[in-house]
Amino acid sequence: MAAAVHRLAGPALLAHRDGIRAVYAAAFAEPPWHAEPAEADVYLTRLAGDVDRPGFAGAVALDGERVLGFATAWTSSSPLPGTRSYPRVTAALGAERAAAWLCGGVEVDELAVSPDAHGRGLGRTLLEAVTRDAPDARCWLLTSVRADATVRFYERLGWRQVTHPAPDGHGTAVFLGPGHPARTAALPPL
Repeated sequence: MAAAVHRLAGPALLAHRDGIRAVYAAAFAEPPWHAEPAEADVYLTRLAGDVDRPGFAGAVALDGERVLGFATAWTSSSPLPGTRSYPRVTAALGAERAAAWLCGGVEVDELAVSPDAHGRGLGRTLLEAVTRDAPDARCWLLTSVRADATVRFYERLGWRQVTHPAPDGHGTAVFLGPGHPARTAALPPL
């Protein structure tokens, strides 16, 4: 049976919590993430609140009843919050660019595909499912620059890295979606 991607509202997405937990644990166990299995439980707790965010979109890839992958996104608040990675994002872009480029756009929070389902186009399809309604194609995400395969994945899909953390190879980078109007305004890496 071929996997199918379904865009789901919050309660329908949460009905797949066990499968989402399994995918999260498997996808983020390996380098560079090194997530402990308990972190998947922390993510599910956060997800239960995230589904109430304005503009929330969720998607799951299913093979029958088995969850092979998932993605979540929502409309970025204005201003960006002072928690999680947002202060670093604002510092890297500057307050004016952060507001103009990110606030009100669709922020991809998580995208994960079970390692045994890689190479089937599920990541691309999940990403498209949660970003397709982005106003003026203004979608963005954060990822670790240490996640080489992840960075290459986004670049192949036309996403553009617009912040460049320290040369030590650590840190979080902002990527703008392929149709984002500001993606050409950002400087390429050195």
